[in-house]
Amino acid sequence: MADEQALDEVVEFASGLIRIDTTNRGGGDCRERPAAEYAAERLAGAGLEPLLLERTPGRTNVVARIEGTDPSAHGLLVHGHLDVVPADAADWSVHPFSGEIRDGVVWGRGAVDMKDMDAMILAVVRSWARQGVRPRRDLVIAFTADEEASAEDGSGFLADRHPELFEGCTEGISEAGAFTFHDGAGRQIYPIGAGERGTGWLKLTARGRAGHGSRVNKENAVTRLAAAVTRIGEYEWPLRLTPTVRAALTGLATLYGIEADFRELDRLLEKLGPAAQLVEATLRNSANPTMLEAGYKVNVIPGEAVAFVDGRCLAGGEEEFRATLDRLTGPDVDWEFAHREVALQAPVDSPVFAGMRAAVEEFAPEGHVVPYCMSGGTDAKQFSRLGITGYAFTPLKLPEDLDYQALFHGVDERVPVEALHFGVRVLDRFLRTA
Repeated sequence: MADEQALDEVVEFASGLIRIDTTNRGGGDCRERPAAEYAAERLAGAGLEPLLLERTPGRTNVVARIEGTDPSAHGLLVHGHLDVVPADAADWSVHPFSGEIRDGVVWGRGAVDMKDMDAMILAVVRSWARQGVRPRRDLVIAFTADEEASAEDGSGFLADRHPELFEGCTEGISEAGAFTFHDGAGRQIYPIGAGERGTGWLKLTARGRAGHGSRVNKENAVTRLAAAVTRIGEYEWPLRLTPTVRAALTGLATLYGIEADFRELDRLLEKLGPAAQLVEATLRNSANPTMLEAGYKVNVIPGEAVAFVDGRCLAGGEEEFRATLDRLTGPDVDWEFAHREVALQAPVDSPVFAGMRAAVEEFAPEGHVVPYCMSGGTDAKQFSRLGITGYAFTPLKLPEDLDYQALFHGVDERVPVEALHFGVRVLDRFLRTA
């Protein structure tokens, strides 16, 4: 079991990493190297030999391998990203890069996405070094750059240019699973991620006839773009059930003692109450307009207008996604993928999933583990190119008044100290025997 020093170190490391500003604004505007050096130094302190790898100067990744006791076992990848999304200090109760520890809570950008997991990994590895512990299977530890943008400088670079570092790895674990979800009726649910929707970030371009803003113009690019964006934003995508979501609904229905009638999905979701939040975002493809670019002067009609759309696609749903976008954009607007990654699914009847379930249940016996599909994406997409099956497993025991999912990319991001302690214990238990 992780020692007491690990419980102190996980808090210290989470706070320390948060204080290192690794804001990723996209377009290459980020520098993860100071955080990578912080992590590498602590891995080296555990007797490992971490490699610092860059595609672009300052966009640094860290990779280290721990040799397991069973040479016949496949390796396991344990990964976390070092970059974070922007935060405006004026909106926060504390400075987002203070790493302040107040009233038993660690505050700051990255507290749950995902410097908490980075800190847990470091704390567990160092605890093992002090105790002389080795895992059963080889573990590859990876801290990546650029997850909050294209991953081209992070997991994509590692998968494409350094696949040998992940040789033998068949599964991986990373962010956003095994957290406490309170259903409002006294149940504590621990959803473990076994799938992700695919990423399809789109660029829409409308072209028309430039001209004076005072004149009639039936070929206005802004009008054409606005119409297409409205159609996309108002479109209701049809329901689609993937195997992972079906397993999630089955598990939740069993927990609530109701029939999992997939012919009446809306009614089933209604019966699940608040727990429906765990699946409702992954029952459909989605496309949300997020950015608009047009014009340079109020009295000039521009010849071109551009929009960006955050598209997400279920496994097996890309053909429908493309056809629908063709129809919604219409003849006057072109669209293309600005960034695209595959949807993922992982088996929920695997020994790895069983091991994660057992580790959570040991330290949260009152909890109910269910699989779920993530609505967004992680570095598991890029590592899937290497044949690595990804799971979301960042164990946190959370109080009922903390909305964990709302903290991702939100204001006043924070994580309780006790949640970090729980995470270290569960992660230690799982990784020893996985």
